Amino acid sequence: MRAAILGTGYVGQAVARHWQGLGLQVTATTTRSERVGALQAVADRVQVVRGDDEAGLRQLLVDHDLLLVSVGRGRGASYEETYLRTAQTLARVLPDIPSLSQLLFTSTCSVYGNHQGQWVREDTPPQPATANAKIMIETEQVLLERNRPDLKVCILRLGGIYGPERDLARIFQRSAGSTRPGTGNSPSNWIHLDDIVGAIDFVRQHQLQGLYNLVQDEIPTIRALIDRVCHRHGLPAVTWDPSQPSSRSYNARIANQKIKAAGYALRHPSFDQLKD
Repeated sequence: MRAAILGTGYVGQAVARHWQGLGLQVTATTTRSERVGALQAVADRVQVVRGDDEAGLRQLLVDHDLLLVSVGRGRGASYEETYLRTAQTLARVLPDIPSLSQLLFTSTCSVYGNHQGQWVREDTPPQPATANAKIMIETEQVLLERNRPDLKVCILRLGGIYGPERDLARIFQRSAGSTRPGTGNSPSNWIHLDDIVGAIDFVRQHQLQGLYNLVQDEIPTIRALIDRVCHRHGLPAVTWDPSQPSSRSYNARIANQKIKAAGYALRHPSFDQLKD
């Protein structure tokens, strides 16, 4: 199988390494030529291409069976440029790539917006609270409309990402000792890098299509999580100021039953690194 990864950052690089280990032929992409050398260690071929480069995407996808779209917004780039234009360009290119049978896209749970901390599932109507979340929903829709019997499209909505070189202590270190706005009582939905890689490969193997949430089972409040991280790593505690409005753009408890019902078993259902 020949797999292309459009956007080989934190997630894409881990997937490329995993797929190479399974014997897949992997083509990785980057928008920066200085990253080619590093990506050659995890891919059979590396191509410098932007998501809005129609000719470049056609060249990338020729004779490929699988495409993972895992782009990330670079410094100075907009959500529309990074996500929506990439999806729109792919929509023009895909009809001319008959070999491609599967497309996966890593989206975000922030598209659900504010549900007052209630449970949401894949069939819950999104309530995007920001312009960027609206763009992500539009991006999802453009790609889902490409779904057809010979091209299965799957969207994975990810929680906050943590894992090697992105551990919780590093993520929350700047918050330690500070005062944050709000009560901190909204749900905090996370997913470990191992499970992103595992779920992506599970989707590949089982030819899943449609929308799937990807978060771990344990969903503490953001306040409880930060307290645990600070206590575990000896960091100054965070205080909360309910008189200041929270800056969080979504407030929902994300259900993960759909992907588990499909057969995927989480490797990190809870915060292993915070256990005594």
